[in-house]
Amino acid sequence: MSGDRLQNIVNRLTERLNRDVLIEKSLYEIREVLQSDRAVLYYFYRKWQGRVTCEMLSAIELSILGSTGPDECFNGEYAALYEAGRVRAITDIETEPIHQCHREFLHSMKVRANLSVPILTKKGLWGLLIAHQCSGPRTWLRSDIEFMQKQAQNMAMSPTIQDS
Repeated sequence: MSGDRLQNIVNRLTERLNRDVLIEKSLYEIREVLQSDRAVLYYFYRKWQGRVTCEMLSAIELSILGSTGPDECFNGEYAALYEAGRVRAITDIETEPIHQCHREFLHSMKVRANLSVPILTKKGLWGLLIAHQCSGPRTWLRSDIEFMQKQAQNMAMSPTIQDS
């Protein structure tokens, strides 16, 4: 193996590690500041198809790592809203007017309230930062939303995320 190829591999691994550290640090801060039950990164690996690639939890039994969203619920219409910067704060999935498949999906993950913020790069919608309250309904404060938006902006500006 040539020195250049080895250096390229080392550089890619370093970039991935830096990206992963940034994501984990952001999710840790979200969970700590918001005191939510779960904070996750939902990463889009293909157009409107994604999965939970990182999470911070209040309890291990709340893990949804590797979960994929219901593709039939997250379509181009929803994606366009998030690409336009949409933030979605749901106080209670039982009373919020959402699609039934979305409600069932959130039920399956033990979610009662959630806050979703897009991570937007120059290339478009990269992922979603999501805070879940599983223990009961929750009214998300303006400060909660602004904090999540700031975390998403910081991630979006990171070269390791812009280049991935």
